[in-house]
Amino acid sequence: MSSSDLNNSRRRFLTGAVVAMGGIGSAFAAVPFVVSWTPSDRAKAIGAPVEVDISKLERGGITRAKWQGKPVWVVRRTDAALASIKKLDDQVRDPNSLEEQQPEYAANEFRSIKPEYLVLVGVCTHLGCAPSYRPEVAPADLGREWEGGFFCPCHGSRFDLAGRVFPGVPAPTNLVVPPHKYLSDGRILVGVDSEKA
Repeated sequence: MSSSDLNNSRRRFLTGAVVAMGGIGSAFAAVPFVVSWTPSDRAKAIGAPVEVDISKLERGGITRAKWQGKPVWVVRRTDAALASIKKLDDQVRDPNSLEEQQPEYAANEFRSIKPEYLVLVGVCTHLGCAPSYRPEVAPADLGREWEGGFFCPCHGSRFDLAGRVFPGVPAPTNLVVPPHKYLSDGRILVGVDSEKA
């Protein structure tokens, strides 16, 4: 083998080794760059569905969770509360929730999949305050006509036990029903649409 053939072989070997090492180095440099485009775990968690345990929720009780950075309430309504909802149809601003603030499967008189359970985003539709759950009937501060519901202390908006807004208050619309589905009798998944899951 001549010295020129040996030099050509060496050159090809060294060129191949440099190209291979450059490719490996480029891949190592590209991985963190590509990974930086994916959302962080915190960003994923903000929009991720949330499981809510309702197995120990008593009639008339409320449990709270957080979904997309907002409070979510699950209320287990009593028979009296369900009866009061029907009584208030002519007293609330949007009794049939025609403004589509709930998924289609909750577009009914109780604004829920199961009448006993109400799932709401706990944010007033006026300026985003957090209303209080006030299930008591006719308390002194809310008047004799109060049948139970949600009261926003910021500006006085009132909602019934289906989250429907009363007229004459600052809140323009009913409280929002988030997408949700039942995983079992004792668990709800908030953030996943029942019909699309």
